[in-house]
Amino acid sequence: MKFNIKTNKFFALVAFLGILISSCSSELEQPELNNNFAGGTDFSKTEDMIFQLVGIYQAVSDRGWEQPLVVATRGDDVNAAGDQQGLKNQDRYVYDNSFFGSRTLWETYYGDIIAAHTGMEQIGRYMEFADEDGIALGNQYIAEAKVLRSILLFQLSQVYGAVFIPESSDLNAFADVTSVPSKDEVMQHISDQMDEALPYLLDMRPNERTDLPGGVTRYTALMVKALANQELENYQAVADAAGAIISSGKFSLMQDYYELFKTPGKLSDENLFEFQYSDFNSGQGDRVGHLYAPYGPNGWTPAVAGSSAGWGFFEPTMKYVTFMLDRGETERLETTVLFTQNGIDSIINTTAYTAETLPDFVSPETRYGDVLLDNERAIFCSGKHYLPSSQLIPGRTAYGSNKHYIVYRYAETLLIYAEALLQGASGSAMSADQAVNMVRDRAGLPPISGVTLDQLVDEKYAELAMEWGKRFLDMVRLGRYEELSFEGRTFTPDRAFVTYHQDQIDEFPILGDIINN
Repeated sequence: MKFNIKTNKFFALVAFLGILISSCSSELEQPELNNNFAGGTDFSKTEDMIFQLVGIYQAVSDRGWEQPLVVATRGDDVNAAGDQQGLKNQDRYVYDNSFFGSRTLWETYYGDIIAAHTGMEQIGRYMEFADEDGIALGNQYIAEAKVLRSILLFQLSQVYGAVFIPESSDLNAFADVTSVPSKDEVMQHISDQMDEALPYLLDMRPNERTDLPGGVTRYTALMVKALANQELENYQAVADAAGAIISSGKFSLMQDYYELFKTPGKLSDENLFEFQYSDFNSGQGDRVGHLYAPYGPNGWTPAVAGSSAGWGFFEPTMKYVTFMLDRGETERLETTVLFTQNGIDSIINTTAYTAETLPDFVSPETRYGDVLLDNERAIFCSGKHYLPSSQLIPGRTAYGSNKHYIVYRYAETLLIYAEALLQGASGSAMSADQAVNMVRDRAGLPPISGVTLDQLVDEKYAELAMEWGKRFLDMVRLGRYEELSFEGRTFTPDRAFVTYHQDQIDEFPILGDIINN
C-alpha cells in the first residue's frame, strides 16, 4: 500500500478538508470514535486513511491570527503594538483574564488537539481492515499525529504552564478532573510521546517526502523532544536528540538568511517543520493561508501597487535593535527588523549612532523596494514575517499571502545542542564551538573559540528573535530575569505564565485553585 501526493495535490486536499471541516464543525466539537472529519466512513477503504492525516495537518496549521501572537509576545525581542490592549498588557507581564486572545488560544488549540486524537482513532479503525503495508502506514500516520498534537501542547504549556493533557477524543474524561499537570509533567509527556513516535517516522528531511512534502519526519520529533527536555533542563537528552539531527547529515543552513523567511525559504533544507500555506500559484480562487497582517507595517508604499499593508501589532524592541547594531550584525538585523524613519530617528536620538554611522540597510526601504511609512503604532516591524510585495502571486494583495510559517529550523538545533554541551552534557556530533560558528558564519560573523554560555545566549538572541517566544523561554529557564525587565517592564518569576481566561476558570474551577496557589 503506497500513496504519493505531490505538493499541489496535498494543498488541494488541505483546502478541500478545510471546507469540509468548517461544514462539519458540530461533529468536531463532539468527537467520537465513530465520527470522523467527513461523517460516515467505510473503513474498509484503507486507501482513504491518508485523508485523516491531512485533516490533522489542516487543523494544526489553521491558526487564527491572534494565537501565534499570544504565544510569542513576551520577552526583550518584541513589543506588542497596535490597539490590542490585552496583548499589550501581556507584553508587560500584566495578564488580563478577559483577553480574547488567551481564550481563543486555549479553545482552538485544545479543539485541534482533540481533532488529532479523533483522527488517530479513525486511522486505527482503518488499520483493522488494512494489510501489512497499510498497518505500517497507519502506525506512521499516528506517529505524525502525536508529533503535531505535541507541538500545540508545548505551546499551550509555554503560555499557561500547567495544562490538561488529552489522551483521547473523549471529552467526558475532563468532566471530573482533580488535578492539572504541571509544565514539567507536560514536557515529560511530550518527550515520552516522541519516544513512542520515533520508531514509526520516516528517516528523511521533511522536504524529501513525496507523499506529504514538508510533513513530519523523525527529525521533527527529535527537535520536539530536544525542546521539551531543554525546558526540563535535562541537557543530556537535549544533546542526544539534537545531536542525532546533526549527525544525520541531512540538514544544512540556507546560506541566504534574508530569503529563508520568504518564498525561496519554503521547504528549505534548514526547516524541520513549518506551517504550509499556498495560493496554488494562482492570482484568484482557493487558497490556504494565514493572516499575516498583524505583523505588517500599518502603512507602506509597496513596490507592487495595491499590495495591502498590515496592522502593526508585532514590533522588534529598541533593545534588540541596538544589541544587533553593537554586535556589527548585518544580514540578521536586516532580515529581522523593518525600519520606519521614526525608528531610525529614535536610534539616532537615543544612542551614539548617527545617520552617517548607521549601516545603509537601516532604511525605510527594503532591498525589494517596499517603503515603510511613519505611523502611530510602531517604529519597527518584524522582517521575519515580511514577504516582499514582489513575491506575492500576481493578483494576490493580502500581506504575506502564500508565505509559510517556520516553526523549527536547523539553526536552532545547532544552538540548543551547543547550549546543552555548555550546560554539562556530552555529545559527539560536533563541538559547541563548531555548532555556534556554523550559525555565525552564515551571519557573516567571525568564528569564536571557547564559546561561553553568555556568548551562546547572545547568539540565540541574535538568531531566533521574533520566533515563537523562544527568547522569553530561554530567559525564564536560565533565570535571567533582569533581561526581561526593560523599557519600563518589571519581570518576576511569578509572571512566567499567562493567567487562564475566566471562561476556562468557570468551566474548570480547578484552574482557579492554581492561580490562588
